[in-house]
Amino acid sequence: MHRVNLNQEAFNQQVFEHASFGIALVAPDGLILTVNPAFERIFGHTGAEFENKLFGDLTHPDDDMASFDDLKALMVDDNREVQLEKRYIKKNGDALWGLLSIKLFCNEASQPIYYIAQIIDITKQKESEQRLQESVERYTSLKKYNHDAVISFGLNGIIINANSMAEKLTGYQVHTDLIGMELSNLIGQANVSLILEKALNDNTIEQQIDTIVTKDDEVVEVLTSLAPIFVNQKNIGFYLICKDISEQKQLMLAKETAESTNKAKSEFLAMMSHEIRTPMNGVVGMTDILLDSTDVNDEQRGYLEIIRKSGETLLNIINDILDLSKIEAGRSELQEDTVDLRNSIKESFGVISTRADEKQLELSYTINHDVPDFIYCDADRLKQVLLNLLGNAVKFTIKGSISVKVMRVKEVPPRLAFIITDTGIGIDPERLNDIFEPFAQLDSFMVRRHEGTGLGLAISRKIIEMMDGEIYAESDGKSGSTFTFTIPLKQSSKPNREDMRMQMHQTSRKASILVAEDNPINQLVLTKMLEKMGHTVTNVTNGIDVVEATRKKSFDLIFMDLHMPIVNGLDAAKKIKEELKEQSPRIVAVTANALKGDREKCIAAGMDEYVSKPVKREVILKLLNQFVNE
Repeated sequence: MHRVNLNQEAFNQQVFEHASFGIALVAPDGLILTVNPAFERIFGHTGAEFENKLFGDLTHPDDDMASFDDLKALMVDDNREVQLEKRYIKKNGDALWGLLSIKLFCNEASQPIYYIAQIIDITKQKESEQRLQESVERYTSLKKYNHDAVISFGLNGIIINANSMAEKLTGYQVHTDLIGMELSNLIGQANVSLILEKALNDNTIEQQIDTIVTKDDEVVEVLTSLAPIFVNQKNIGFYLICKDISEQKQLMLAKETAESTNKAKSEFLAMMSHEIRTPMNGVVGMTDILLDSTDVNDEQRGYLEIIRKSGETLLNIINDILDLSKIEAGRSELQEDTVDLRNSIKESFGVISTRADEKQLELSYTINHDVPDFIYCDADRLKQVLLNLLGNAVKFTIKGSISVKVMRVKEVPPRLAFIITDTGIGIDPERLNDIFEPFAQLDSFMVRRHEGTGLGLAISRKIIEMMDGEIYAESDGKSGSTFTFTIPLKQSSKPNREDMRMQMHQTSRKASILVAEDNPINQLVLTKMLEKMGHTVTNVTNGIDVVEATRKKSFDLIFMDLHMPIVNGLDAAKKIKEELKEQSPRIVAVTANALKGDREKCIAAGMDEYVSKPVKREVILKLLNQFVNE
């Protein structure tokens, strides 16, 4: 490499060779003339590799001072020496941070003759600074954007700093109020002393600080955390981190109140269900038994029909009220299974056809070709909605027609739309949303021409919402109404023909049946129904007698009331299953509650099925087919 002769004052050869920092002799045009060994070590080049290399070529491309001319531009007037931090590139491509000191040497005519550049490798220091800066930025960001109040204070109990959330929590301004304030103003001197004395060794101290006093002397409930501040391994203070939990406390209180209300509502619902359904079981059941008798004349049969219809109307009202209460209390759930869609619509038409015929109303339904025959949903709930809408259509249609159309809605995931249209009195367009509210009536209560609770549409909406669908009405107020509801389309396979045949088959084998019922009327109703079917019936009135009866005699089936004295039906069923095991008779729970969770409790106790009062003849036949003829 080319070297130049230097006098002792300008360049000390010994320093050049043995210095720990890099030294380079640079020509006025930026060409590197010579470098010392330390310079070679810093950049990873050999001395020969610096030949014909410009000093600016060593600069990192992202550095602000990219060229040698940029450095020379800093040397103006009498300023012939510059010191700054720069980034460079080593031979292996790694970045290098260097502290550069570069000085210009001129001849007697003030003409530049060379530059001496000294570089100290400060990469490690810069990395440490970068990590420190990142740490500071993270802390600053955490402190600034933290959703909790962060307050730092020294060992003298004086607040050092705080974030904006501390301002919101305390009502004090950070720079004008909090900084320099005694922390005791916020949490009390006793708590401050406790922190300073014990917090380093006892992490339970923070649990004792549960309130903050604001600028307005209001006491705010907080959840507190403490973190010590260490500098050079020495504790200089603490961070006090406070979360305002007053709102959470209010929400928890509201939640507890709502849960308590729901529990009370559910308990009232269970009581009302039992107290109302139990006597209704006697009314409806005994009427069915008398109507099934041949010893009544036409006049008496007419009276009985009136009793039966009145009982069914009353039962429908009771069911509406209880059904709405169950849904609102969250005690109702869907029982999904394969449903014959066309059959469900036909059965719904069958229920309303008598009333429609009396008014000479035309009934019709259409199911589009792309709608499957069998779907997967809650059949009873689907029919309940259909009957509510069709019943209203018949009620408010004087003449004309009622139609049902089922079509596939082109959505993802797919849905089914049920459209019920009538030619009735119509609905005021301003009331199309109101009619889905509980107890809403189309006609004023004082001039009502139609019976009903006004709960049918409210229940229908809640059922459809349970089924993940929606329901709405359309009408111009003059020429009829259209009700539309949608449900998710869950296709299902066709049920086995043999299963369907068995469902329709009536029991022929005579069975020995135990009826466990403490209410004498309900006991009589159920006993007479079973005896008229030709079965042998034994009656007991409490859980102990049920267990004793099964020890003495073999039964095919037990109808077990859940609410009996001494020992209830659930405990009696458990005892029977434990004693008789595989030889145990089938047990059917009979209850007036019919609430969500009751069926699960019965099955868990070992019972085989669950029915609610009033128990109708068709339900008993189905159970006998299921358990006696299996």
